[in-house]
Amino acid sequence: MRFLGNIEAKVDAKGRVFLPSVFRKILQSGGEERIVLRKDVFQLCLVLYPESVWNAQMDELRSRLNRWNKDHQQIFRQFVSDVETVVLDGNGRFLIPKRYTIMANIGQGVRFIGMGDSVEIWSEESLEKPFMEPEEFGAALEEIMNQKEGDGKNN
Repeated sequence: MRFLGNIEAKVDAKGRVFLPSVFRKILQSGGEERIVLRKDVFQLCLVLYPESVWNAQMDELRSRLNRWNKDHQQIFRQFVSDVETVVLDGNGRFLIPKRYTIMANIGQGVRFIGMGDSVEIWSEESLEKPFMEPEEFGAALEEIMNQKEGDGKNN
């Protein structure tokens, strides 16, 4: 699955939004019926994961954590506690729960950004500036792409 694109949408008065059709088609072609919604760990946005991608991420995290370590259990608990399973209605809409709109400062206007195996949902106001300045982005990308595999810097 490869979600690509940057698509504007509107949230209705009840908190529902249409998942862009290009993303719905990708979900359908992958046989995905349910998606998982959570607040991003690092950014002020929401993330939609196809259920299979979410399950793989949970498995990966669980494999790195020790069930008998209380700090690890707290990390896992925090990771899974702010999650909602989302099912699209017949029109391709889903409800963004109020607590999520508050967490991500989402108002009426949103932008869906395809991130490969997931889709981010940003408030329009959050995207008035670029994520990185062009020079900064170019330098960071150059550094990453020039790293040799196995040098420990690209993990």
